[in-house]
Amino acid sequence: MEKKDVILKRLGERIRQIRKEKGITQKDLAYSIDKDQQSIQRLEKGNVNPSLYYLCEIADGLGVEINKLLEE
Repeated sequence: MEKKDVILKRLGERIRQIRKEKGITQKDLAYSIDKDQQSIQRLEKGNVNPSLYYLCEIADGLGVEINKLLEE
């Protein structure tokens, strides 16, 4: 199994990619799910091990199914 930090970094990069493809800023995403921009920034950098609920919130804020966040 891959190291935790590698997996979290890859997840963050995928979230950033989807967000940018949809033209959503970190601030807008954060606002839509009642978080602050710094939370999104930490998530995209791979510095956060998000809960399943948090991933559901992110997916909802991005308008995608949660499995899209986990695709490579």
